[in-house]
Amino acid sequence: MKVILLKDVSKVGKKDQIVDVADGYARNFLIKNKLAVEATKKSMEVLDHQNLEKKLHEQELKVEAEEIAKKLENIMLKFQVKVGAGSRVFGAVSTKQIVDELQKKHGIKVDKRKFIDTENVGTLGVTKLRIELFKDVIGEVSVHLIEQK
Repeated sequence: MKVILLKDVSKVGKKDQIVDVADGYARNFLIKNKLAVEATKKSMEVLDHQNLEKKLHEQELKVEAEEIAKKLENIMLKFQVKVGAGSRVFGAVSTKQIVDELQKKHGIKVDKRKFIDTENVGTLGVTKLRIELFKDVIGEVSVHLIEQK
């Protein structure tokens, strides 16, 4: 029997996948536990409609991410840090601080785990950090560390 999986089922398949399983397994386990529905003409139409909506939603998110990437190009975040002998920076500016500053000053919300360059910024001057905003959309923000007087 062909069924459309509603959830991931180990050793059977992933959500929204159409799989062929034994009739008893489909009726007595998958359908009974609401893990799948029978692959009828109507259920296939519903699945196609859901996939179309998902693609459209992903396209909207990608366009948003591209707009954010354009905004990030023009942003220079400035941080004042304490400096010791030989222009050595005490501590560093973390990705969390960068995310907070972007949110406060520019209203741009990004996830701190999406930074490609994960090391903290610990040198004076301008450093460019890359952020993965969406699949295949990478923004770049400039961080400028200034000596605190």
